Amino acid sequence: MDIRGKAALVTGAASGLGRATAQRLVADGAHVVLLDLEGSDGELVAKDLGGTAEGRVRFVAADVTDSEQVDAAVKAATELGELRALVHCAGRGGPVRVVEKDGAPGSMEQFQGVIQTNLIGTFNVLRHAAAAMVPLDDLPDGERGVCVLTASVAAWEGQIGQLPYAASKAGVVGMTIVAARDLARNHVRVNTIAPGLFDTPILSRVPEQVRDRLAASIPHPARLGDPADFALLAAHIITNPMLNGETIRLDGAIRMAPR
Repeated sequence: MDIRGKAALVTGAASGLGRATAQRLVADGAHVVLLDLEGSDGELVAKDLGGTAEGRVRFVAADVTDSEQVDAAVKAATELGELRALVHCAGRGGPVRVVEKDGAPGSMEQFQGVIQTNLIGTFNVLRHAAAAMVPLDDLPDGERGVCVLTASVAAWEGQIGQLPYAASKAGVVGMTIVAARDLARNHVRVNTIAPGLFDTPILSRVPEQVRDRLAASIPHPARLGDPADFALLAAHIITNPMLNGETIRLDGAIRMAPR
């Protein structure tokens, strides 16, 4: 799909993977709605991207688990043009063990919170974006839309303490092929990127020596992933019509240890 002149929705767009993806899509000529939480830097990012690159950019504050807010963001995207692409990056972590070190059962509230954002939020965004794509006419290449979701290598190799995060990301991997098959009749593709260790705001709070150790654990290239690497793959998925129903690891060949 050629995204030039078409609308895209990017979630988690105020920082990290989402911001880099929005920047890439704007540079490729798309009109982009940035979705992130109220109180994020979304408005500043929108002004920055809109002022330095061709295309219209708009920020819409929304919680990905809120149906009405996500619906409003999708409608905002359709006002910029035909919504042809979704890149869903919003998510969160939160440590939970089955049994905590003090012997208490793991927090159900924390577990449900991460699942709510990462898994239920993914379905919520996907269903609203896809519903806007399905009624569109086919483009010359026979497509109507592309949805790119975000999982994690933790879906396969979650580390101790990552129980809700790993479970939620495994759920995203599981829904990918089913959603792709479901939407195939409507000519809407669904793929997922599963990043490894990336240099995002979460890791920016980690001490430098820990960051260096994490980078050294990646076989090649032995560095933390750059959000631009993620954006490059997301843009390629949008342009490549044969990529469908696939989850792609983007991890430098790392396989995570138990801790």
